Amino acid sequence: MEQGRARETAAPPPPEWAGPVSRPQPQVPPSQPAAQARPYHAAARVPDQARGEAARGERVPGGQVHGERAGGEQAHREHARGEHVHSEPPAPAAGPRTVQRHSVRGQILTALRTALVSGELAPGEVYSAPALGLRFGVSATPVREAMQQLAIEGAVEVVPNRGFRVVERTPRELAELAEVRALIEVPVMLRLARTVPAARWAELRPLAEATATAAARGNLPHYAEADRAFHRALLGMAGNEQLVAIADDLHRRSQWPLISPPTTRRADLVADAAEHGALLDALVAQDLCVVESLVREHFTGGRD
Repeated sequence: MEQGRARETAAPPPPEWAGPVSRPQPQVPPSQPAAQARPYHAAARVPDQARGEAARGERVPGGQVHGERAGGEQAHREHARGEHVHSEPPAPAAGPRTVQRHSVRGQILTALRTALVSGELAPGEVYSAPALGLRFGVSATPVREAMQQLAIEGAVEVVPNRGFRVVERTPRELAELAEVRALIEVPVMLRLARTVPAARWAELRPLAEATATAAARGNLPHYAEADRAFHRALLGMAGNEQLVAIADDLHRRSQWPLISPPTTRRADLVADAAEHGALLDALVAQDLCVVESLVREHFTGGRD
């Protein structure tokens, strides 16, 4: 449990990313009769005598009601005499479905990642789980769990008895990430340019257009997600899930803000998004020199 106070600036109303988290409410399907929603009781299908025993709560070892055993013995005797025995399975109990806590944690994790990219969670600042929970309208537990996941990813670090500090990243770290991404992705993209049919690249045009749309609106968090979706689809052509997972993790890390992040203009996002379309054109044409140049410049020239 974090204790103490986390350093936060008193500010304007909670930002868009800190909206209330939706929780699905348990429901019984409307097509199911109300009687079926009640747990099955064995006394509903046993003879009158057995029903009386069940009402008195008399049970046999193993959890069976006496009436169940009596009814079973009577059915066995009828079956031995060649009489038809009607048997039907008990109606399943339709109790309330439990809302999984990890679904709330997933929503919080997504919102926190968006806040990191947008700069709402500032590098160097400490945030407590209870305070963030108030913004989201949830308890501190799912917030703490989401923050611990971000700590594993390297976005924040744990501050004992206070909360979580957003990691301060330097331009050198960003350059190192770009170098690692190039070492992994350039050879893959060159191989794909030689082997993937031109028609397959048309499947990625809508994703490239989605990045252009987000860039034109100047929406940095939406652009960051659309950009990662495009790159995941590119590398997905290689059919290597481990490659896609590792590259996507590096990509996400490269989107976190620096200690003193430069001002991101809409024109910069538009230019960055335009490189996606140019890359697809080069892949269709199998122009390996242009493919390699665009991939390397895309890592170092834009935000990703």
